Amino acid sequence: MGVATVSLFDYCSPKSSAEDAITKEPNAFVGNDACRSCHQREYTLWKQSDHFKAMQLPNDSTVVGNFNNTTFHADGVSSSFSKKDGKYIINTEGADGKNHDYEVKYTFGYFPLQQYLIETGAGKLQATRLSWDARQKKWFHQYAGQKIPAGDWLHWTGNAQNWNTMCAECHSTNLQKNYDINSNTYHTTFNEINVSCESCHGAGKHHITYIQSEGYKQGNKVTHSYLEVGPRSSALEHIQTCAPCHSVKTNISADKINSKDFLDNYIPAIPTTERFYADGQMRDEDYNYTNFQESKMFAHNVSCNSCHNPHSGKLVLTGNQVCLQCHAPSFNTPAHTFHAETTTGTTCVGCHMPSLTYMGNDIRHDHSFRVPRPDLSVKYGTPNACNNCHKNKPAVWAEAAVNKWYGNKRKYHFSEDLIEGSLLHEGSEGHLLKLLSDTAVPAIIHATAANYLGNIPTDHSTNGLLACLKDGNAQVRYEALRSLENHPSSKWLQQALPLLNDKVRAVRIAATLLIQTVGEGNVPQEYKSQLAQAKGEAENYVLHQADFAHGNILIGDYYHANNNLPQSERFYKRALQKDSLASLARLSLATVYSAENKNDEALKVLQLVVKMDDKNDDAWHSIGLLYVEMKQKDQAKAAFEKAVNLHSHNIRLYYNYGLLLQQEGNTAKAINIFQKGLSVQPNNESLLYALIFTYVNNKQASAAEGYAQRLFGLDPDNEQYQQIYQAFHLK
Repeated sequence: MGVATVSLFDYCSPKSSAEDAITKEPNAFVGNDACRSCHQREYTLWKQSDHFKAMQLPNDSTVVGNFNNTTFHADGVSSSFSKKDGKYIINTEGADGKNHDYEVKYTFGYFPLQQYLIETGAGKLQATRLSWDARQKKWFHQYAGQKIPAGDWLHWTGNAQNWNTMCAECHSTNLQKNYDINSNTYHTTFNEINVSCESCHGAGKHHITYIQSEGYKQGNKVTHSYLEVGPRSSALEHIQTCAPCHSVKTNISADKINSKDFLDNYIPAIPTTERFYADGQMRDEDYNYTNFQESKMFAHNVSCNSCHNPHSGKLVLTGNQVCLQCHAPSFNTPAHTFHAETTTGTTCVGCHMPSLTYMGNDIRHDHSFRVPRPDLSVKYGTPNACNNCHKNKPAVWAEAAVNKWYGNKRKYHFSEDLIEGSLLHEGSEGHLLKLLSDTAVPAIIHATAANYLGNIPTDHSTNGLLACLKDGNAQVRYEALRSLENHPSSKWLQQALPLLNDKVRAVRIAATLLIQTVGEGNVPQEYKSQLAQAKGEAENYVLHQADFAHGNILIGDYYHANNNLPQSERFYKRALQKDSLASLARLSLATVYSAENKNDEALKVLQLVVKMDDKNDDAWHSIGLLYVEMKQKDQAKAAFEKAVNLHSHNIRLYYNYGLLLQQEGNTAKAINIFQKGLSVQPNNESLLYALIFTYVNNKQASAAEGYAQRLFGLDPDNEQYQQIYQAFHLK
């Protein structure tokens, strides 16, 4: 195959019949050597990249760690490193708590750190906690300072460090995990050990056949030349080529759909406080995709390859020159930076891409490209780039400096409302609804606002979420469906049903998981077949998560919702086998035991949870509910009280405890508990109704009037509340 003289990715006119014949044969992976003859320059750049060194066989040129009979002591573990008969050996603590020799099967990465993969049976490869610091030339521990015992989920032999589950997909080409759910074994395969050409461009057989065809030689061009992405692909296509590995996401299935919508194959993280700071800045590992969607760069069709060479991975220009491709030179002067030219403050990334260190020594930059807001740091405690460098100064100092340079008024940024919305206090709903109505706000922030509204089950929030079901962005629709589960089904069922036939797979799955909560008997006949089809996709999705500890909880929840208690119990137990500290699995398992009338077993499970963590308010709440069912009301009240004293945010706790007290005639205490619940969620209709009822029943109507007005403002048309509204002359 000779060197091509024209681009192999040209756009085209419609395919000819001869070209159609190319796709009749199955496409296949052909390997990087098949690409080299036509793409020598790209091949040479790739050989310099992190992708090329993502995973390699161990030898003297690939292993960068010191295996010359060295030792390392940290966090209660002593380890040694040596070579025997050409093999690299790590002696360290194993799954049984004792030291053993382990042969290095593969190297994993190389800079700024290198990890090592060990075979442990059942097709599993595990990444050792021991890592080599390629900058400082020394051994170090991941999770430094933590003593992680054998059997822990985070121990290097545990589920969190399993290569097949956590790492493999993004370090090799055409990775097939091949997990067997029944035997808990893997038969993982890949076409190439590292991230090669076809990881990004897709299988190459059709491409090569086309380039060798008479049609191509005669000048007939096909879009992308039968490859998935090329130089003339759109910005979004380029971004979504990188996103599967440069994002925190859940895979929907082993079967990938050929689609331009990311959510047909993946469910990416959104910037909630679970993984991000309240303003959307990165906190836990993000891998850039989520943060980048928050940026103006994303909105203006800047793509990954605008800044990074897609083959070498290196920046296309050095320093600020990368940014000056688009931004005016005036931004690269002291008049803008207010810093001396040799300082970090003159670099664009220093102020607009603050960094955090992950995995012990891996420095990564936030890709939301935001203006530093120390004023928000002063008000809310969120980080800012100024204090990232000036660590010895308070945020008020940084705020004063910015005010001096740019005046006291800051241009609006969505984080102002996102932070308030994340706090889930009395005013949060207004901030979240404002975000949803603002078309200038990024779609990923709309999705985040929809997520938070799941915690505010009012009419206004429900209506906001129902409007999201018609949003053009799949992630917004997905998050709205997941949030509606906490809202009354009578208000969303009819509008959620059509999404069983949504064009995007993740949305269909979310609709199924939502609708199954009302029971199939409540689904209209005209939607039965759509539900059955979407349910197959949903079950396939949850079962695909079976090698994750948390994935087994998801599967257990799925079967529980479908009243398959034996299967639900099975998967909650599997979750605990993978992570013995997974309290959520125990709470769910206790619920199954209770449904199976195994109250004694349920109580044992819950007592183990609080023994492990006596500050688990959800566990104390569940113990209280179980004692109520067992007619042991004194023990129930004691458990509820412990949960309340832990300042629980579980609204059902306050409702259930208040009702129990009310039934026993302890009106004053019941009122106090209802009010505590309303301090957590001021507009909760169930708590408002219960408090009003208790006041009226106790002949304290005047005390109830303000709460009745609040309830009327939230839901004036609710038939259940009309008697209250009439009593207080509310119209």
